[in-house]
Amino acid sequence: MDINMTFTSAACDYIEKIIAKQRGKGLRLSIKKTGCSGFSYAPSIVQEINSNDLILEIKSDVRVYIDIAWLDLLDGLHVDYIAEDKSGLKQKKLIFTNPNESSRCGCGESFHIE
Repeated sequence: MDINMTFTSAACDYIEKIIAKQRGKGLRLSIKKTGCSGFSYAPSIVQEINSNDLILEIKSDVRVYIDIAWLDLLDGLHVDYIAEDKSGLKQKKLIFTNPNESSRCGCGESFHIE
């Protein structure tokens, strides 16, 4: 099984930092049903590896785990990282750009795939 997924160097560095901070084995990238459009991205730190995980090494010793159930929805995904200061509030987050999305809700938290 293969998946076409890209990560910017900023995203790789951020993922590496959060994995180290939480002493995890990697980052799990999954999708959950939620919001007004249907789905949202659900990154979490991996403590235990699942037998259904596809493992991507995005940087030396930095791994992303993806349940094979989500491969079709995540194929072509591009992951970036931004750190911005909005009205004195620092916001750090991963940005997901997915060619499989057909629409996003107004708040940007969830998306729809046809």
